[in-house]
Amino acid sequence: MTIDRKYIPHIYLIAGEESGDRLGGLLMQSLKHITTENIHFSGVGGKSMIAEGIQSLFPMDDLAVMGLFEILPRIPKLIDRLNYVVKDIREVMPDLLVTIDSPDFNFRVVRRLVGYDIPCVHYVAPTVWAWRPRRAKKISHTIDHLLTLFPFEPHYFERYGLACTYAGHPVLKSGADKADQESFRSNRKINKDANLIAIIPGSRKGEVIRHLPIFAKAAKILHGQFPNIEIIIPTIEATRSVVELEVAAWHMPVHLTENDHDKYAAFATAQAAIAASGTVTLELAMTGTPAVIGYKLAPVTAFLVKHLVKVRYASLVNLILEQEAIPEYLLDKCRAIPLAVAIRDLLNNRDLRNTQKNAYKAALALLGHNEFDPSRRASEVILKMLS
Repeated sequence: MTIDRKYIPHIYLIAGEESGDRLGGLLMQSLKHITTENIHFSGVGGKSMIAEGIQSLFPMDDLAVMGLFEILPRIPKLIDRLNYVVKDIREVMPDLLVTIDSPDFNFRVVRRLVGYDIPCVHYVAPTVWAWRPRRAKKISHTIDHLLTLFPFEPHYFERYGLACTYAGHPVLKSGADKADQESFRSNRKINKDANLIAIIPGSRKGEVIRHLPIFAKAAKILHGQFPNIEIIIPTIEATRSVVELEVAAWHMPVHLTENDHDKYAAFATAQAAIAASGTVTLELAMTGTPAVIGYKLAPVTAFLVKHLVKVRYASLVNLILEQEAIPEYLLDKCRAIPLAVAIRDLLNNRDLRNTQKNAYKAALALLGHNEFDPSRRASEVILKMLS
């Protein structure tokens, strides 16, 4: 796909949280490669998108919020940011708008642009298969094309006439499956006999605040049973200070990572992981790290989820396989003792670990691992719309 060198297309992108920013950064990188830099970007993004050349209209963290209880006090600022983005798009009139995940914010932006003749691609399908299925019909009248991460998603939207493309999940090209665990262990001076446990409380500050104290109690229980235990916790800039404050009082070795390279090496090195649900479950699948999933929500949000969510699982691996290949302890079941017991069982039972690793391989195969580049596939759809 080529673009006329005399014409520099302008794409406006909006990402509202860490995972969307990573998607946006990879998408921008791919678009620049295909067009040999003959493209212009603007919009809202974080570190990954800024590294690829976008000048974010405001800090992306202003939009990074999840759950009804958490959103309520932020509504005035979110409305202000919504108005600001819509005004900016109307002024610059880009050739194409690409909204990335964060549907509650992004679809409000798109609806405010009706009549401005700006085509819109939305990247990451809303989870209509999990809850609020009637959103699929509404969304189909809002955007022009939907890029999905999972192969089972287009069906839910195509029935209403929305053009969809299964782009694939970017974690498949993250390089996590090639992580260098030997150098990580030596660089961190980790004892070769240590039981290394990865603790992954989430990428949002609210997730870290809810999960880390529970995961910490589980780690302390495990430390009493395995005195040679060492902990690895991946952090990002938005959550590092919260994590550092929490782990300062831990009486066991703790290693923090700050980038994807170290994070994947840490996962590959760890014997097991306690993880919040999310993309990280696919990253653990890529590194082959046996895991236990724990996830907790604010009380009001949890009440709604119990009554509205229609799926049985939270982990992406379990959703893809339609079975609980990875143990899940969700909402009021997310407690330290069950998590610690599940990790203890993984550490003591090779067969349990191998069963999980085989499940990972099956899930990744269903996603098309090593068959195509998701960002390239998404870029080709976007360039086709531009041309």
